[in-house]
Amino acid sequence: MKKPELLVTPTSVNDIALLADAGATAFLIGEQRYGLRLAGEFKREDIVEAVNIAHSKDTKVHVAMNGIFHNDKVDELGNYLLFLKDAGVDAVVFGDPAVLMAAREVTPELTLHWSTETTGTNYYTCNYWGRKGAKRAVLARELSMDSVVEIAEKADVEVEVQVHGMTCMFQSKRSLLGNYFEYQGNVLEIENRKQEKNMFLLDKERNNKYPIFEDANGTHIMSPNDVAIIDELSEMIDAGVDSFKIDGVLKTTDYLAEVTKRYRKAIDLCVADRDEYEDVKDALLEELEELQPMNRPLDTGFFFKETVY
Repeated sequence: MKKPELLVTPTSVNDIALLADAGATAFLIGEQRYGLRLAGEFKREDIVEAVNIAHSKDTKVHVAMNGIFHNDKVDELGNYLLFLKDAGVDAVVFGDPAVLMAAREVTPELTLHWSTETTGTNYYTCNYWGRKGAKRAVLARELSMDSVVEIAEKADVEVEVQVHGMTCMFQSKRSLLGNYFEYQGNVLEIENRKQEKNMFLLDKERNNKYPIFEDANGTHIMSPNDVAIIDELSEMIDAGVDSFKIDGVLKTTDYLAEVTKRYRKAIDLCVADRDEYEDVKDALLEELEELQPMNRPLDTGFFFKETVY
């Protein structure tokens, strides 16, 4: 039985060795100029260092170029892809076909993973991008378990699924918060919004807090809960899902390391000793619940409920 990759999004270069020792087998990194909703900012020199550390630990590095690009950045894509190739990254994650076209021209040997976070909802679409050159498709977070399993069984490309962390509910390329504060005359507060990690939209009716932050790619509103599917890995492993992702957006290094350890144990047992996995999976979930901040309860996302639009 194939053991899925355990993909983690680190907050800095200093996380790489620690998370590899905790059980991560791949990392998703990047810089805001080209990638969306990254757990940390990795400039070019950071990417080179991350690759060297990760490869010394026999783990992989994927770099996010999953932004939606306007004309002003299109001419940069080829240069950045050449840098990533020379740095030795293992894959580039893209959503915009402009990245695919640039890669065909300058780095046809680079491995590409297709990800839009919203439209990876069926195996035909996954296979379409596979025929265009993508080796992997990253599935939408709004899929049910049955949909994930069917796609994994019928896709001709690798399949990646998020199993832990917060998910994005809304994004605008506009600096909505900054524009609001500027309108209110609080221009000095705008700069702090780029780094603030404790801002929320409050839904008093449902008693939910939605984390909201801004970066170079605009405004992002995140889910009020964290997904945790550590006790429901069996079907996806049996279906051949290739990669399980732990999303580290707005998380601490210590938190990520502890979560990674639990998923490492769960994956290893689920592949090697299914009975023992069944015996310990509830305890692993309880351990994750103890790690959670009070305002971030765990749930199973859309895996077991109908998506309502």
